[in-house]
Amino acid sequence: MTQRPDDERPGPDPARPDDLFAPPEPPAAAAGSRAGAPERLAPASPFGPVAPGEDDPAAAGTEHAGGGASVPPFTTPAPSATLAPARPRARRLGAGVVALAVVAGLVGGFLGDRLSEATGDDRPADAALPVPADGVAQGAGAPVSRPAGSVARLAADALPSVVSIEVSGGEGVATGSGFVLRADGYILTNDHVVAGSTSGGKVVVTFSDGREREAEVVGRTTDYDLAVLKVDEKGLEPLVLGDSDDVVVGDSVLAVGAPLGLDATVTTGIVSALHRPVQAGSEATTAFIDAIQTDAAINPGNSGGPLIDAEGEVVGINSAIAQPPGAVSATGSIGLGFAIPANQARHTAEQLIESGNATYPVIGVLLDTAYAGEGVQVSTEAQQGQPAVTPEGPADLAGIRSGDVILAIDGRPVSRSDELIVAIRARQPGDAVTLRVRADGAERDVRVVLQAQESG
Repeated sequence: MTQRPDDERPGPDPARPDDLFAPPEPPAAAAGSRAGAPERLAPASPFGPVAPGEDDPAAAGTEHAGGGASVPPFTTPAPSATLAPARPRARRLGAGVVALAVVAGLVGGFLGDRLSEATGDDRPADAALPVPADGVAQGAGAPVSRPAGSVARLAADALPSVVSIEVSGGEGVATGSGFVLRADGYILTNDHVVAGSTSGGKVVVTFSDGREREAEVVGRTTDYDLAVLKVDEKGLEPLVLGDSDDVVVGDSVLAVGAPLGLDATVTTGIVSALHRPVQAGSEATTAFIDAIQTDAAINPGNSGGPLIDAEGEVVGINSAIAQPPGAVSATGSIGLGFAIPANQARHTAEQLIESGNATYPVIGVLLDTAYAGEGVQVSTEAQQGQPAVTPEGPADLAGIRSGDVILAIDGRPVSRSDELIVAIRARQPGDAVTLRVRADGAERDVRVVLQAQESG
């Protein structure tokens, strides 16, 4: 079952002069390069959306129907300027080293308060902490006397840029995580983290040094579960969005955030799988994610935090966790967490900062989620007044008709409607994809140019 842990594309051209998210001057390349790394799966292709309100068995909280392994239920934890192109990264961490991954989840204020009461009074005073031989304190944000590339150094470098987010509204208090996207005050998080702000709720961001600032929601999209916040601050230290297309299974990662209200928490793990089709959220606000799967511990409150690699770059935004069958709310990590790829986050964040809105690509068809044969079938009838194939839409112009079966996208087989949808959502409007289509017993390849649709 898919649940939200908290309450909760390709990268820019390096030659672009107007790249919104410019990173600091890149250091010399690390010794280990990605040369020779296993080839990743081809980028997912864009497919048509499920009809609005359609009872999709792959929706959050339900088992996926159709062929292939079912996707477990996920919990989604719940914004920023243009991101800079990533620099080349070493593929592996040195001995004992892992990259950072952060998932921010919204947790009720009650739980956070209880944790604070249980740990705050008995916490040893900072003065009682041992000081290393070199005399450098190891507090959050302080210099750390550890080798470059070590988990401790990666954590120390990332923590000052990771924030805790609290949203107070009519339904109580929810908390999550986020990170600095630009030096001029833009912060990226999950949409579900700030969902409570839509009803007049107040959003407060807390930095690693304890400073609190009220934040404005610049833009948000439920379709990608991303949101950009803005605080009145200058000179912040942003994290660099890396190239998630370079990630391979087995890469070390770190998750940084505020799980269960415990800020500045770091957990480690590896990338467990790629291109995992995940649906998270409620039926009305389902997000389709072509997710990076990790075994780094992700818990409620981690939503919106960064998933960091061995070079200290963000490769994903943690947004969902798997839950055992029968669970109706996020109960904690079971080693199956899911992150939105950084390339998707980069593109969406740029749109949200520039216009407050985001778009996603479609091919203009409704999919039959009850179909149990090979591939994914275009619906044979209209749904809620919407035609199975949108007239003059991308699929219609390419000759796709009601009842046709889509077998693959750009050579990548699809067997469930959610696989097709996330493959399409991983692209951009205007991209062309090749669909393998079967109609009347004959198969053919069809070139479809994706069309933009405004996100919710």
